[in-house]
Amino acid sequence: MQKENNYLKSPDLMPIGHSKRTIGSFGFAVIWVGMAIVLAAFAIGGAAIQHLPLGLVILATLIGSVAIGIFMTIIGDIGVEHGLSFPVYMRAPFGTIGTHIPSIVRGITASCWFGINTYFGATAINAIMNMLFGFDNWLVCFLVFAALQLINTSLGIKSIERFADLAAPVIILISCWMYISLSSDAVDQGKNIWSWVESPVAGGAAFTAFMVVVMSNMGFWATLAADMPSLSRFFKAPKLERNWFKRNKTQLLGSIVVMPIVNTFMIVIGAVSYMAVANADPVAALQETASGIVLGVLMLMIVLAQWSTNTSANIIPAATIFSNVGGPKMPFWVGVIIAGIIGVLAQPWSLFDVLNSALLVIGGILSSIVGILFADYYLIRKRRVHVKDLYETNGQFKYMKGFNLAGLIAWVVGGVIANMLSTYSSIVGFVVGAALYYVLAKYWWFKKYEQAEISDPSDEKYLGITVGRDWEIDGLLEDEVVIATDAVTDRV
Repeated sequence: MQKENNYLKSPDLMPIGHSKRTIGSFGFAVIWVGMAIVLAAFAIGGAAIQHLPLGLVILATLIGSVAIGIFMTIIGDIGVEHGLSFPVYMRAPFGTIGTHIPSIVRGITASCWFGINTYFGATAINAIMNMLFGFDNWLVCFLVFAALQLINTSLGIKSIERFADLAAPVIILISCWMYISLSSDAVDQGKNIWSWVESPVAGGAAFTAFMVVVMSNMGFWATLAADMPSLSRFFKAPKLERNWFKRNKTQLLGSIVVMPIVNTFMIVIGAVSYMAVANADPVAALQETASGIVLGVLMLMIVLAQWSTNTSANIIPAATIFSNVGGPKMPFWVGVIIAGIIGVLAQPWSLFDVLNSALLVIGGILSSIVGILFADYYLIRKRRVHVKDLYETNGQFKYMKGFNLAGLIAWVVGGVIANMLSTYSSIVGFVVGAALYYVLAKYWWFKKYEQAEISDPSDEKYLGITVGRDWEIDGLLEDEVVIATDAVTDRV
């Protein structure tokens, strides 16, 4: 069979069939332990404890984490049902070309997270080098560490990544040790960790501070909420299962239980760290509480944890998006380099102190996309998707020269209003994005551009795993799809 010249049919973006879905509930829970150990979360705890007691910080974090976990699970059904990745399904609410605009925003956000995590790893490397050799230049460590991660991801050196994955459970033990040590230091200073607040607020100001913590936690994971289909398409799910909860059981444990628990623990460590040493930077806190070989081992674990998290949660998603935007002429490794350059140019060493404010902005912008995906997939299409046309340059998703104006307008308006009401940015972005898209798409855009699955709402034609279907896309050689799918599975 001769291969078509169609940039939408990139082999690594093909739907994932039932037999290729290898991640179960326990496996996804383990993945979440690795991903949720993000030391940047310390900044949320450090900022929150300045205005709220620890109990309220924990409550706000749990509420925000569970809420965004629910969003993740809801949007993740796109991958479970149809085996589709985020950038491919985005062609439905944004168009075959319009999809690139919000996708690039998600890619840039992931690249900035890569930079932030690399900065933490680099300061830890610098501490090790200073202790062993008297070398003290964190910027050199940053550039070298960034280069190593990018090379690792480009070449797919799994042995290093697997070793790095071992750091995740060790980091949990380190965090427990940090909590005990830092709590003891705070108590020695006469501070009650459950009631101490640097600048306590009350009344309306306390509620605002509480909601900022909730929204910051939602913004922290908003990138993954939008991008969850790219991961969930590899989740095990039963065929011919119409019960939504049973079909998505692989997601539920990880996103609604494991992630909130691990994320909350990271936030608590940041809060206690600020109490004890007036600094939520985890590397600085460790240097205050440990020394010698113990400090060296702890710093090494931080380096490995950031390496592991960056590879799976930041570099690969960003590189996949950039590669998809560039089409067949832009290989995956070029996307990796672009992600790295953006992460460096973002100057992550300047972002830590303003991370909470940035998360409110990010949360509003990305939650608006989540709302649009929700409205398009559940409210308008009722989970039925004309999947084959997602890969056709002249199919129903071409719309107006490749753009769905309903999606673009809803996204811009939702993002702007969310950031005008930044205290509630993630919720406002989701609600406004979903509501506006529903009205514009149903009563305007889809009147002009007919959608087959709406005109003919047939489960047998347009559902995936619920009716036992694996989507097959014409125009690619079978062995090419298999090789690409195996490569993506390895990266996951």
